[in-house]
Amino acid sequence: MSRLGPPRRTGRIVRNHPAVVLVAVLLSTMSLPISLTGASVALPDIGRDLDAGLAGVQWVVNGYNATFASFMLATGALADLLGRRRVYATGLALFAVAGLAGAFVDDIVLLDAARVLAGIGAAAAATSAAALLAGAFQGAGQARAFSLFGTAIGAGLAFGPSIAGLLIEAFGWRAVFVAPALVACAVLGLVPLLPESRQPHAGRVDWPGTVSFTAALLLLIFGFVQGPEFGWSAPVIVVAFVAAVALLALFVRVERRRAAPMFDLALLANPRFVGVCLAAATIVAVLVPLLVYLPSYLTTVVGLTPGAAGGTLILLTAPTLVLPLLSGALTRLVPAPAVIVCSVAVVAAGAAWATVIAPDSGTASLAGPLLTIGVGIGLSIGLLDAIAIGSVEPGRAATGAGMINTARLASETIAIAVVGAVLASTTAGRLADPGFTSGLRTVLWAMAGAALAATVAVAVLVRRGAARAERARTA
Repeated sequence: MSRLGPPRRTGRIVRNHPAVVLVAVLLSTMSLPISLTGASVALPDIGRDLDAGLAGVQWVVNGYNATFASFMLATGALADLLGRRRVYATGLALFAVAGLAGAFVDDIVLLDAARVLAGIGAAAAATSAAALLAGAFQGAGQARAFSLFGTAIGAGLAFGPSIAGLLIEAFGWRAVFVAPALVACAVLGLVPLLPESRQPHAGRVDWPGTVSFTAALLLLIFGFVQGPEFGWSAPVIVVAFVAAVALLALFVRVERRRAAPMFDLALLANPRFVGVCLAAATIVAVLVPLLVYLPSYLTTVVGLTPGAAGGTLILLTAPTLVLPLLSGALTRLVPAPAVIVCSVAVVAAGAAWATVIAPDSGTASLAGPLLTIGVGIGLSIGLLDAIAIGSVEPGRAATGAGMINTARLASETIAIAVVGAVLASTTAGRLADPGFTSGLRTVLWAMAGAALAATVAVAVLVRRGAARAERARTA
């Protein structure tokens, strides 16, 4: 990372003002998760207005998440090559244009295409924003800036559903795409004030790895989303799954042969790092599908308004705003890996408890399980990234951060698709009772079981990692 000197004047423009960088990054960072959670609240209205089936509606969320996940590392490398500010501005512009375009289309296929483009823009903006923040602040100031960065992500997740619900009630579902796009446009006005920087010895973009990983992820999601509609034995679905596996194998081969791979498979030999990535993937695989499909259940089965459904989801997401500060204090008393293991276990318990959901469920009856899941998630935010980066050599810290974020986004995208396939099968593609309640309970029990198994695996992996580090110290 290049060191930045005093503010540089270009005509009347003053660049490298840390406060401007912080405001721009926080605004854009908050709008990216709102675009996801807002779309999830709007899904029932989108389906009715555009006369779209469940598969088409699911791509509104899955298309955005899939490209967001698969382009994170590639856009990060592009930012190092071409300049962080330039890629940040390009990502924001693409996100804004796609959001505005999606708000005015009258065809579900065009909306899905806009969301795919929005995901690419979001990936570019997110990776460049972190690099801009790291370049604008040093020392204790950088730690405070990244603490606010994490809070902005939490705020976007926490208040996204309620903001989306209010927007839908006031202006209709299209507003959930317009609002984040307008925020991105406002941030673009600050771009001329941001500093430009590049990695002095940046490598080349790993296009073979990016293409193979992106294609594999999209084909895997296509299989899960379209499977209930086409039939699981349909040739196109079978070919999609086979091709996804083949492309993943190709991705592994490509990454092993590259001198500077975007996904460093050698880090998978580190048990502690793998354990932390598994914990991160498990937690978002529970959280994000609930953010996507629970609003539909609350509006179509329970009968809540979009605003009330969004308000109920605050119980799930609000702990992500306050508990990261508590977890930092907790690690002074309890080892950080133990907090992570407990977090995954708490998420498992909350998912099991949430199986009490029923058509007559109200906010009060769901408060216990949703808050429990939220507590498990809130305790792990920040800690996961800190442990992951601390588990690798300093020179590979950026790679480690990129890998854990890719693991999160890929797992949540696949989880959304799998959960959607289950609910599509139990509801005959209508996301309504009969079938929605039983399908949602099945999903929650599966989440609880998977999270419990992950708890055991994470505990074993971090313990092996600690033993390995101890042997290395005494050797």
